[in-house]
Amino acid sequence: MGNSSVFVSGATGFIAQHVIKQLIEKGYKVVGSVRTEAKGQNIQKNFGSENFKYEIVEDLETVGAFDKALKNHPEVTIFMHTASPVTWSVQDNEKDIILPAINGTVNALKAINATSPQIEKVIITSSIVTQFSFSNRSALTNENSWNDITYDQAKETGSAAYHGSKTFAEKAAVEFVEKEKPSFSVSTVHPVFVFGPQVFDSEAKGQLNVTNTFISDLLNLKKGQSDETPVPKIMGSFVDVRDVAKAHLIEIEKPTNGLRVIAQCEDFNSQKLLNIINDNFPALNLVKGDPSSTSISDRNVDDSKSREYLGLQYISLEASVVDTVQQYVTVNKLL
Repeated sequence: MGNSSVFVSGATGFIAQHVIKQLIEKGYKVVGSVRTEAKGQNIQKNFGSENFKYEIVEDLETVGAFDKALKNHPEVTIFMHTASPVTWSVQDNEKDIILPAINGTVNALKAINATSPQIEKVIITSSIVTQFSFSNRSALTNENSWNDITYDQAKETGSAAYHGSKTFAEKAAVEFVEKEKPSFSVSTVHPVFVFGPQVFDSEAKGQLNVTNTFISDLLNLKKGQSDETPVPKIMGSFVDVRDVAKAHLIEIEKPTNGLRVIAQCEDFNSQKLLNIINDNFPALNLVKGDPSSTSISDRNVDDSKSREYLGLQYISLEASVVDTVQQYVTVNKLL
């Protein structure tokens, strides 16, 4: 399918840019949606490829948001929906996180159904949080499980809102397919915490995307600080962004047969990240913390079906952290 054209919503996103890079490298033509002309020109300049074009979609929640963009590109046969809020710090959890995710997904599916009968596949970037149990951390998580979070629970905190936004958006997609019976298939990719370098060095300046700040924030833990900050208590499972992009391309090239594909490599906690940074970048002169304190996630996850489907040799935690830190340190001149 290397001659196919792919529409990627939210083209300036961390995962989306890696998806676009890999698509172009494999010979696909790509149309990416951006919110402003300035962002479109910037990403066009960065990719510098005749196989990348952009369309402006200012607000995903506006009814008909994608209609014009899709009508402009009747050559598109695959749609990747990567655009969705990934933040936990907003003024209004429902308005700023939950509703944009739901409405953006539904608007995309409606537009495809109404304007683009040639589109065969829709691939949605979801998250493993749609498969976690919100009420029972020890419950089994696999490709068939669903988050049991309620709408009211989702509105309570930023983290809960993220869980809810991804869960409700995916359920809205399932309901759309059941009701409308579109000619296109819909599949999903469910990454865990995503680390890794940016496609372009310019994107590594200053504040990084939410999950990569787990790494960059550790670079502030300098030895000898008068007010030393303890090592954060963060743990979970990780996957490198380049492998998440590969998972998207694999879903283009072979059917999932309904498998909600989990993308994860290995578990981590902040101390484990700090150990990797200290081992590989001693000149940063960071605190040691407690190097033996590497307890990991208490989630019970079985992703065996996904691993078999994807067949990836995942990029290791150490390789991902080293690549991320090397780029960040170089771009921000920390050494």
